Amino acid sequence: MLATLEEKLTDQVTDHALELPSSSNSSKKSQTGRHANGADSAAKRPEDRSPPVRSDIGTILLHWTLVIAIVTSLLTGMRLSADAEHAWFSKLFEPILPQGEIWTWHYVSAIFVLAVIFAYAAYMTLGRLKRRISSKKIVVLTLPASTKLRLAAVNVIAYWILFGAVLTLSATGVLLYIGHGGIWVTVHYTAALVVLTYIVAHVVLHYCYGGVAQLLRLFRPQALRRFPGMSRHPLALATALGAIVLVGAVSLDFGTRDSLVVAKGNTLPELDGTLDDPVWQDAAPVFIRTQQGSNLDGTGESTVEVRAVQVGDKIAFAFRWEDKNRSLKRHPLIKREDGWHMLNNRADISDETAYYEDKFSVAFSTTDTFGGGGATHMGPKPLSDKPAAFNHRGLHYTTDGSLVDVWQWKASRGGMLGRVDDMHFATPVEPNEAQAAGKSRYSAGYNPDEGKAFYVYNYIGDPVTHYHGTVGVHRLPIDHKKMTSLMGTIDLSTEVSEDEGSQWWMFENESVPYSPEKDAEIPVGTVIPGVLIQGEYSGSRADLLGGSRWHDGHWTLEVVRNMDTGQSQDLAMKDGLFMWVSAFDHNQTRHTRHSRPVRLTFN
Repeated sequence: MLATLEEKLTDQVTDHALELPSSSNSSKKSQTGRHANGADSAAKRPEDRSPPVRSDIGTILLHWTLVIAIVTSLLTGMRLSADAEHAWFSKLFEPILPQGEIWTWHYVSAIFVLAVIFAYAAYMTLGRLKRRISSKKIVVLTLPASTKLRLAAVNVIAYWILFGAVLTLSATGVLLYIGHGGIWVTVHYTAALVVLTYIVAHVVLHYCYGGVAQLLRLFRPQALRRFPGMSRHPLALATALGAIVLVGAVSLDFGTRDSLVVAKGNTLPELDGTLDDPVWQDAAPVFIRTQQGSNLDGTGESTVEVRAVQVGDKIAFAFRWEDKNRSLKRHPLIKREDGWHMLNNRADISDETAYYEDKFSVAFSTTDTFGGGGATHMGPKPLSDKPAAFNHRGLHYTTDGSLVDVWQWKASRGGMLGRVDDMHFATPVEPNEAQAAGKSRYSAGYNPDEGKAFYVYNYIGDPVTHYHGTVGVHRLPIDHKKMTSLMGTIDLSTEVSEDEGSQWWMFENESVPYSPEKDAEIPVGTVIPGVLIQGEYSGSRADLLGGSRWHDGHWTLEVVRNMDTGQSQDLAMKDGLFMWVSAFDHNQTRHTRHSRPVRLTFN
């Protein structure tokens, strides 16, 4: 029976049999033998000249391929995690995390992890190597076995924990990829931490088991030993399976992506922020799950409904997205005893998540590259020869000379007045003197189109206090009581909806340049808008007209533009363009996102 147990627990890779303590009788015989052979017999034993331990070629190749894929996935994933609003642990690794176009590396490495896992499982089955991770080895922990076999049993437990964590990572990664967020973000992150912990524990366990020689075995190949019933070519068959999984995953992804069919219409819709126009009834919608944004009632998620219709040489889009509150308070100013203060939480680093307006962004690209057409570059300083982003989150730009056409609706900066800002991602521009000195925000390739907008800001920041002390004011209301009335119910909580028809911006004809005399007329506690509307939109920046309305927990936005504006900073609307959408719930840059673009298809 003991012999049978030893046979079952023998590791065919390490060749270590179960080492049970000797019985008292066998100990006595051993001692008698030693006395009979002489006290110095041990000194005459030949030296142990056993060859160094090795691993088979298939195990080595699959092991290191999996290690590279997992480490790449972990490092890129930690970079994405470090971007989260309240991240702290992943930020500890900031100095060693990669920067730049992270999304492609993260997704590609994740697919490779999935493919190699299938290949590894097939290889162990075809090569009859499953005994390496047999759960039967765990029984050693209940027996008076040697330290080595106990470590081997612990290592088996660690293997199964790894398998569970990687499978969890894969499953939740798929959920995130197709648009599910919420709790799955936390589960995905936790599984990644388990894998990270395993890597360290794995190295330590193997070192304790056999020292440096045990670690070096994965650099010392040997042919796979043959066993009855083993496949003739286990590595080739396993690699083929991995390739099939890889191709299948990619094909499934591309084959299930949404297409937005642009309908044909005869009359443009009225731009009033409703979908009552008959033209919208003939336009089939697509629904895009977006997630990992800031706010949005704590979920960070918003599903976006999109429709499109072509009317002659113009195209109209309708966007409807979830947002519990109607937020218009973009950096309002409040008068206190010591002067005017601009309400904010992180305006100094361009990462406001409290006193800001709702926004919505659409990006069009000629390529479906991950990260919004390859234009999203993560990290504190993705461009080594250019200034860093103030918020250290990354920069938008393209590296191949391509253009991403960006439309941005900004509720209090013209959005409620029928304007949508026309912008773009392109090759990084050279920083000006203030940007190079770190005194002004550098946005790389993210810039407005040529022309002018009609909004400016009503505050002058102090470089010492960085918006956390008093600020200067450009203009004051002619009649502060009337301005207060136009703003509707003033509730400085960031989680309440502003009144329908309320105005959290100030027109030029409603205001006068700042003067101490006019300031003295305004009582302490008065709140005035932080946005000024003056002048007109012009140039390429004025290509977009829109209409918006918030109702029952949803924003609806209609946008009209020429099919081809003829502007170098715009993309002509044509079959095969790819589209991404993002919702901002009273925050500056922490919008929702989705991984898979939607393809435009014209009838």
